[in-house]
Amino acid sequence: MTEPKKGWFQRLTDGLSRSSKAMTEQVVSTFTKQPLDQAKLDELEEMLIEADLGPHSAARITARFAEEKFGKSVDEAEIKEALAEAIGDELSNRQGRFDPLVGPRPYVVLFIGVNGSGKTTTLGKIASDLKARGAKVLVVAGDTFRAAAVEQLKVWAERAGVDFMSRPINSDAAGLAFDAVQRAKDEAYDVVLIDTAGRLQNKQGLMDELHKVIRVIKKVDPEAPHETLLVLDATVGRNALAQENIFGNQIGVSGIVMTKLDGTARGGVLVPVAQASDSPIKLIGVGEGIEDLQPFDARAFARSLVGLENGQ
Repeated sequence: MTEPKKGWFQRLTDGLSRSSKAMTEQVVSTFTKQPLDQAKLDELEEMLIEADLGPHSAARITARFAEEKFGKSVDEAEIKEALAEAIGDELSNRQGRFDPLVGPRPYVVLFIGVNGSGKTTTLGKIASDLKARGAKVLVVAGDTFRAAAVEQLKVWAERAGVDFMSRPINSDAAGLAFDAVQRAKDEAYDVVLIDTAGRLQNKQGLMDELHKVIRVIKKVDPEAPHETLLVLDATVGRNALAQENIFGNQIGVSGIVMTKLDGTARGGVLVPVAQASDSPIKLIGVGEGIEDLQPFDARAFARSLVGLENGQ
């Protein structure tokens, strides 16, 4: 993706406002101008867990508070700064880079995740960004079970001005993926973006299909897919952890996209997801616009999550 445009960090802070209010309001009111005794630190840990940061991160952040602030009276700014620094440290090594234009051609990106997670919209935004950067892009409607998904992706492709491939409903998704990558190779495309189905009702059937898609892609290019992005919806809270576990354990995920952070007070769930996953967080979304999907910046996210300015 391109570098964040001016105003992105303000949009990030605005998008995370529900989460920051839910997480910091009670913390600030509890600790402002009061000594941080052990009872208050225990209360802080419970608040952080309730804010979906997860027990392990909550324990480490609380321990940092004990070291840095124990026995002192603190004001609101100090509390927020300390929280942001601690959360940023939790996430700093979980930040990854997504840029398909620096890799081999055609660069094949597979999008996986449950229905409704934002896969199709995320793919469309990335296609628009890549087209704007001069790339020749092929968008592939690999969710061949849902006509609505195919139509939605076609609209995104037309809007972005990129090429589009699909098959009739209930066609073989693997066959479509094979043909798409072969076409991209023959016609010198820069990037291939492949949507997939996300029907967890039949979990093993879905996983078998995804493995088949990956196998046939490798028949065209043994190194592909070059990127497998797991798209997670922040509004589902800690259910995102279960989804990461299902896909992460069975499919080779190279990066995570966390969407809809503006639609929830549970944006803190990104922290335990990042900690639990073997894959870094690469992109986050805080709105419907193309510019509202941007590279994940751990420090900026942490500051926005507690309602602080990012100084950008």
